[in-house]
Amino acid sequence: MIRHLLSAADLDAGTATEVLDTAARMDEAIADREVKKLPTLRGRTVVNLFYEDSTRTRISFEAAAKRLSADVINFSAKGSSVSKGESLKDTALTLQAMGADAVVIRHPASGAPYQLAGWVNGSVLNAGDGTHEHPTQALLDAYTMRSRLGRVDGLSVAIVGDVLHSRVARSNVLLLSALGAKVTLVGPPTLLPLGIEDALASGTEVRYDLDEVLPGVDVVMMLRVQRERMEDAYFPSAREYTRRYGLDGARLRALPEHAIVMHPGPMNRGMEISPEVADSPRSTIVEQVANGVSVRMAVLYLLLGGAK
Repeated sequence: MIRHLLSAADLDAGTATEVLDTAARMDEAIADREVKKLPTLRGRTVVNLFYEDSTRTRISFEAAAKRLSADVINFSAKGSSVSKGESLKDTALTLQAMGADAVVIRHPASGAPYQLAGWVNGSVLNAGDGTHEHPTQALLDAYTMRSRLGRVDGLSVAIVGDVLHSRVARSNVLLLSALGAKVTLVGPPTLLPLGIEDALASGTEVRYDLDEVLPGVDVVMMLRVQRERMEDAYFPSAREYTRRYGLDGARLRALPEHAIVMHPGPMNRGMEISPEVADSPRSTIVEQVANGVSVRMAVLYLLLGGAK
């Protein structure tokens, strides 16, 4: 197993499958337990180092570490020495002195986890860096696909929306392609980086018409429109975006009967996805949150305890 998880590109098909299989075993191991904990990482310390606001990812990593009996330290940039100007390196050296075995980092600067990995002895897990990557999100998405559809290899997956600002999209393209899925990126030209299909993984397609793509996919993954990362107008209006790229009831009915709908959250209900679709039985959005804990347990176990 790798020492750090900084990018989905760090995972080949074998390693990714090992993570998914381990997550499945984690689910089985705690399913019948009255106390949902395993002693696997007792005595280890996991630090959640979050420079950006987060609900799902931070709580998911915290729950995963605690279910493995690790000691958890939650570090938020707000109210810490970071707000007084402390650098990432000095924060890293502080964590190193405290004996952190693993540091889970979310940072607004792309590449920050790579820098951190050079300053600490423990494992570093990328929980989202700028517009770069979010590898554990891609793992939990793949786990959800496999749970619902029985496989990842051979699936046709459409990732729809704001690819330009989406670290989730980048990690999913890399991981799903490695696992044998065919990925199609769909969105307005202003939100699809030029040449991204060649830059990330061969075989990835780019399309601009959502309605043409939907009838032939097994999975449609809607991306949140990230208004906080936008400095200019990337489309005429929210109404126009919803008309062309929003997933509503009519578009849901255009999907094959077995197809599922995914979203990494948080959602802009009524913009990229309608409430009718988000709450439908074909939606896996709540499952993705639950699966995130199992997958992150698997990653922490393999990085910190699996070798032993």
